[in-house]
Amino acid sequence: MSNLEPRPTEIDCHSTVHRGDGGRGDAVAVEVLSARDVPLGGPRAMTVHRTLPQRQRSLIGAWCFADHYGPDDVSATGGMDVPPHPHTGLQTVSWLFSGEIEHRDTIGNHAMVRPGEVNLMTAGHGIAHTEVSTPDTTVLHGVQLWVALPESAADTPRDFAHHIPPVLERDGIEVRVFLGELLGERSPVHTFTPLLGAELTMPPDAEIALPVAPDFEHGLIVDQGRIRIVNSAAGPLERTELGYVGVGTDRLVLRNESGERARAVLLGGTPLDEEIIMWWNFVGRTHDDIVRFREQWTAHSDRFGKVEGYAGEIQHLPAPELPTTHLRPRHNVPGQA
Repeated sequence: MSNLEPRPTEIDCHSTVHRGDGGRGDAVAVEVLSARDVPLGGPRAMTVHRTLPQRQRSLIGAWCFADHYGPDDVSATGGMDVPPHPHTGLQTVSWLFSGEIEHRDTIGNHAMVRPGEVNLMTAGHGIAHTEVSTPDTTVLHGVQLWVALPESAADTPRDFAHHIPPVLERDGIEVRVFLGELLGERSPVHTFTPLLGAELTMPPDAEIALPVAPDFEHGLIVDQGRIRIVNSAAGPLERTELGYVGVGTDRLVLRNESGERARAVLLGGTPLDEEIIMWWNFVGRTHDDIVRFREQWTAHSDRFGKVEGYAGEIQHLPAPELPTTHLRPRHNVPGQA
C-alpha cells in the first residue's frame, strides 16, 4: 500500500507503559500505542489506523509501518484503488481478514491477496506496484505492514512471495504463522532479519501462553475484541491499539476479555540496530537517498520499472513535495520486558 498522505510527517502520539506480573511472577512491561486515523484518497477516503511509526516507537524489530483498516464497506467508500507507486529498501506484507485485492508489480506479478494468505513483496533496489480491491469485494478488512531491510540488503533485487499458512488450533484458538516461527510452525517466506508475524483468533475468555524468542521485541495489534497481556499490569488492549513488549521475555500470556471472538496480529523481531530514514514510500539511510529516490521516481527511472495492466487513470502516482527541513534518520531504542 502507498502512503497517500500529501505531506507525510512524523506525528507525536501518546503511549503508556504498564509494568506488573498479573500474579504470574513473570512480569513484562507493556507500552500501549494508540493508532491515529489517516484518510487515504479523496472525499470517499478509506480510513486506516496507523500504529507504526510513532515518535516514541519507530520500529518493532524491523517492522517499520503498520496500517490496520476496515471492516470497510466498499459500496460506501469505493474500496482500494492505489495507482502505480514506488518502494525502496523495504518489504511489504499484505494480510487480509476479508475481501480481496488485486496486485500487479514491475516484475510482472499479477496476484490476488486473500484472507489467510500472505503476499510479501521485496522492493530492495526499487519496485512499483498497484493495489485494487476486486469488484466482488463487499467488505475490505486487513493490515498492511512494511519491513525495513538492513543496510546489507537494502539494494537487493525485486522479489515476490506468496504463502498460505496452516491453521494451528489450541483449545479453540486459531493461529496462522505467516512469517517466522511460533508454536513449532515455521513460515517458508524469506526475510532478511529474524521476524515474526502471526494472526490469532480467540473465543471469549480463551487464554494462551505463547513461547517467544527473548531476543525479540513484540507488538500486538488488536483487530477486534479486548485482549489482555496477562503477565503484565496493563489493562486490556482495545481495538486498533498496539501493545509493545521489549526484549527479554520468553513468554506472552494472552486472554480474550470480551464477549466476542477476538482477533489480533502479533509482530516481532530482533531489534534493527541501524538508523533509517522513512519518507513517503521510501526507506533509505540519508536525506540524499530520499531526494534521489524521489527524483528518480518523478523522472520515470528504470530503477522502479513499469506496471503493466493497471486500468486506472493515474499511471504514475505523483510523489509529495519534500519537506523544507533536512530529513533526519531514526534509531530504534528497544524497550525491556
